[in-house]
Amino acid sequence: MDSTGTESSTGTGAEKDKAAVGLTKATTAPTPAPTPAEAPDIQSHDTFVIKKALSLTAGEYVVSVARPDGSEGEPVAYAREKRLSLRGQVTVYTDASRKSVLAAFKGRDHEVGYMYDVRDASGQSFGSFYEDAGASFLRRTWQVRQPGTMKLTGRECSRVVAFVRFVWEFVPYLEYVPFIWPYRFKYTESGKPLMTVTKKLGLHTRYVLEILAPDIDRRLAIAHTLALDALEVD
Repeated sequence: MDSTGTESSTGTGAEKDKAAVGLTKATTAPTPAPTPAEAPDIQSHDTFVIKKALSLTAGEYVVSVARPDGSEGEPVAYAREKRLSLRGQVTVYTDASRKSVLAAFKGRDHEVGYMYDVRDASGQSFGSFYEDAGASFLRRTWQVRQPGTMKLTGRECSRVVAFVRFVWEFVPYLEYVPFIWPYRFKYTESGKPLMTVTKKLGLHTRYVLEILAPDIDRRLAIAHTLALDALEVD
């Protein structure tokens, strides 16, 4: 009360502190929840090196941007193949911690055999591929689909190497020996080359993916390149 008998508006020091705390709680925005790691900027790159690491527990791959001399540059993705998966299952991550998914594919029954849908972290499909069994008798042939954009046909370039690879798989015990000779797939649409995948010579499994069309989703291209190794016996 003041001298006039009315209640004072200033209040005590303790009352001021309580009011200040209440005001702070009311006006301060809550701390936002952490967001998933952003995918690396792979769409701006055209050439990648995909190398398979030696592992006893799973098929491990490192995807790097290729330097001008063709060597491995900055890693942009890491992949793991699920062992003992009859339909083939590979997950691609944005970093070595494998906490954020960039893409994943798994086979499903289809009239063409197995269809592989490539999905993002939310499970949304953004492309697919399958082996064209009828055309793969002499040279392995794949169909890669990117909805609303393009339909690619990928075929081994060398008939001779394709035949040797075919025989290699049926020779006892050779299925456990890596096929060290290089081979190459060329992907076209209406006869126009849009992408190539080249397996390099050597005991270590190493591929070079070169993309010639800016509209090709790099995630789809990388996933399919991984499938060439994970789904075939070399």
